[in-house]
Amino acid sequence: MMTDTISQRLAVDIGGTFTDVVLEQDGELMTSKVLTTPTAPEEGVLVGIEEVLAKSGVAPGDIGLFLHGTTLATNAIIERKGANVALITTDGFRDVLEIGYESRFNQYDIFIEKPTPLVPRHRRFTVPERVDVHGSVLLDLDEDALKALLPELDREGVESIAIGFLHGYANPGHEQRAREIIEAARPDLSITLSSEVCPEIREFERLTTATANAYVRPLIARYLKNLETRLTKLGIVSPVLLMTSGGGLTTLETAARFPIRLVESGPAGGAILAAAIAADLDLTQAISFDMGGTTAKICLIDDFAAQRAREFEVDRQARFRKGSGLPLRIPVIEMVEIGAGGGSIARVDALNQITIGPDSAGAVPGPAAYGHGGEQPTITDADIHLGRIDPDRFAGGQVSLSPNRAKAVLVSDIGEKLDLTSQMAAYGVTEMVDETMANAARVHAVEQGKVASDYTLIAFGGAAPLHAGRLAEKLSIQRIIVPTHAGVGSAVGFLRAPVAYEVVRSRNMRLRHYDPEFVNAIFNEMYDEAKTVVDAGASDSVITEHRQAYMRYLGQGHEIAVSLPTRPLTNDDADLVQTSFDTTYERFYQRTLPNAEVEVLTWALTLTTVSTPSETTSIESADSRDGVAAGLRAVFDPASGEMRNIPLYWRPDLAPGDTIVGPAVITENETSTFVPEIFDARIAANGFIIVERNLERIK
Repeated sequence: MMTDTISQRLAVDIGGTFTDVVLEQDGELMTSKVLTTPTAPEEGVLVGIEEVLAKSGVAPGDIGLFLHGTTLATNAIIERKGANVALITTDGFRDVLEIGYESRFNQYDIFIEKPTPLVPRHRRFTVPERVDVHGSVLLDLDEDALKALLPELDREGVESIAIGFLHGYANPGHEQRAREIIEAARPDLSITLSSEVCPEIREFERLTTATANAYVRPLIARYLKNLETRLTKLGIVSPVLLMTSGGGLTTLETAARFPIRLVESGPAGGAILAAAIAADLDLTQAISFDMGGTTAKICLIDDFAAQRAREFEVDRQARFRKGSGLPLRIPVIEMVEIGAGGGSIARVDALNQITIGPDSAGAVPGPAAYGHGGEQPTITDADIHLGRIDPDRFAGGQVSLSPNRAKAVLVSDIGEKLDLTSQMAAYGVTEMVDETMANAARVHAVEQGKVASDYTLIAFGGAAPLHAGRLAEKLSIQRIIVPTHAGVGSAVGFLRAPVAYEVVRSRNMRLRHYDPEFVNAIFNEMYDEAKTVVDAGASDSVITEHRQAYMRYLGQGHEIAVSLPTRPLTNDDADLVQTSFDTTYERFYQRTLPNAEVEVLTWALTLTTVSTPSETTSIESADSRDGVAAGLRAVFDPASGEMRNIPLYWRPDLAPGDTIVGPAVITENETSTFVPEIFDARIAANGFIIVERNLERIK
């Protein structure tokens, strides 16, 4: 595979607070962690790259591949900092974005706050045209009416347009003709077609996805162009691949065209890393726990694969409430995301309870301890005041910390309001965030029919190793794994990701009218589209193909994904498709409906490059000896309510076989691992920190 044969690869992950850079040279990793520069993200990227290149001695021209993930698209939607966008749709469907679902995410709240559409009503336009569900044209596109909208677009200062006509997925002709007309008259406008970004049924999801893509497309296109220019100026002329929300890498051109596929690109890299670690260590059940500066992400890994979905909600108005955000129909790795990163702001609410986030101090101004103007307490401030973070080695010494500032805001915003000492105020902040994350993981596992305590926790990200111990306590998890370079885990995950692309088509077919030629034509069309994208990113790679049909009983409201053989179907395969559906349906619902008619709504095809699998390794070490502490650190002990000196270890000084008795702190350049009193830690043969419950001490 292309990514296996290149000796120097650079991976960059832009988060809300930090930008992580990882250089892989002949299997060895060199890392850098710098503050994100929100107004010009490429600036932080360049700083991190120059730093890691200086450390390694690698010349820019020697970089063979540049891998990148970013939360810029997500942040633009959440913060409403995207383009001035318009929607053009079919007459009579102007308010689809406003109406949304028939149901409400909180049925009995008369003051419910629904997600605000990205396109206000005065920038939603309609034209006469009509296509039916089968793609037949009922009413031709009124081209004169479309041209009459051009002055309106000018008056509104529109920068980007989403075009989404009724049943455009079945016949994109009208959308394509509308683009031709607008491009000819206004060539500078960015145009998104719903039939390209989301060629699926369900108008609301299709239009929200199209408008979201149009909303972030100019921003992402500018950023990617600026980044490419700056990389070229620096001397990096290698191919650039972007991590998508579905866990695969795609080309720069595809990412600029469909930036909505990047909304979860950073977290997806982390889930890929966790799945790879699970496979390397033969862990069939693992929980990926990624906590950075802005958010925390939790993902279940079963049989070495992260769970996947075809819908994702962004900008939820109610935490954990499905239906309270903007639905995006894109391939995603399924995870729970919580506004609880190191920079998440803590406050006391009207009920005198400590609440966390979802707003974050980010990189600017950052937590109060950064000394850059932050005046509200954050989780990082609490961790610093509790003694869990070594100020001298935070972020590899790149960020100077002021513990006194952290204490001051904790006292003024939390302690004085609740009559708590500064340490108890800080502990209250960490307890609230740990309980929030534990509850989210517990609920997510139950929804999937799983039990969280059966899993191993894999912790990475700048803040996750600090909180993983308490999270494991709350979830009754027995073992935690903190991999090497955990603080930049998502960027490391990019290096393990395949080049991949998924294509979907909504074409309705009832199984009693099974038509293999119809199905094969759809898959051939999708294969050609996906192959073009994958070849652009990895032309000399071995590729695997995965086919699915989204099926249901006639009259049901939702479908299930059913795997299909990756070969042309024949007339003899009707029973095979029916059996596949029955088996999958029974696995979910423990029964089938023998006399009910079955239909297919959507077909999906994914092409993925194949990488050489790693050999399974053991986390056991032949030797066992006491680790040598680098000193002592005063850490808050909630049992006594006082600061307590516990051992402080410097991770680079530890060797396989070293054991550490909790409580202890293990610090390194990008993060710190806090080992609670009921846990012990040891260094595995591969350098991972293995934190396990000491059952004797619990007794």
